[in-house]
Amino acid sequence: MPEGDTVHQAARRLHAALAGHTLTRSDLRVPKLALSDLTNRTVLDVTPRGKHLLTRVEGGLTLHSHLGMEGSWRLYTPAERWRGGPAHQIRAILATAERTAVGYRLPVLELLRTTDEHRAVGHLGPDLLGPDWDPEQALRNLRATPERSLGEALLDQRNLAGIGNVYKSEACFLLGVTPWLPVGELPEETAARIPALAKKLLEANRNRPARMTTGVDAPGRRLYVYGRAPRPCLRCGTRVRKAEQGDPTRRRPTYWCPTCQQGPTP
Repeated sequence: MPEGDTVHQAARRLHAALAGHTLTRSDLRVPKLALSDLTNRTVLDVTPRGKHLLTRVEGGLTLHSHLGMEGSWRLYTPAERWRGGPAHQIRAILATAERTAVGYRLPVLELLRTTDEHRAVGHLGPDLLGPDWDPEQALRNLRATPERSLGEALLDQRNLAGIGNVYKSEACFLLGVTPWLPVGELPEETAARIPALAKKLLEANRNRPARMTTGVDAPGRRLYVYGRAPRPCLRCGTRVRKAEQGDPTRRRPTYWCPTCQQGPTP
């Protein structure tokens, strides 16, 4: 599941493969971009912003993509077989003489003037892995809606950019509170820990192939609660629980330990 750490990894790979090279093929497979062609333009850079990717090309254009829940960018050499999914799931192809980047299942793909990037990412809060990271602002953003559940507040990219469903559940576990606890009911010292904890989790995983929050790099033990229901909690042995959280259009599976975490539950 793409979150801020995996998006930064994707940006790093794409930048290394494409930046400084001229596109020999451009195929953007969404209706509104069907006639757009970036061929013969040089890729300038690929920059992550939260869970968004900004691929800038000469001529003042930016290809904005978002991986959503299942999207990915895959890189191939000219002789390699593409293995990211069936052809009908391909939304973008950007190729140079040496590498081909293929975007699969991208829910968002748009071409912008680089000067208009704010239209795509200007609403985002401080980026946990970006140069604009501001822990004080992130905490103010979270506290602005004290009645909102912590889990939903953490997922709101307008508060802080980069946290997804995995880190939401893991952060709440490490804070010792359930994802349904209203932000305004968090103890002062617990709320103050959120920005540093969130950044620590993403920083620790920005270069890891497999996400880990427990410090134990072994299958089935890398995460405290996410994906573990109904197996026992790694800390206390109580069975981990799972429930949906969020409004009906954006419900997400959420995991917690009923013993280690305090607060309301469904």
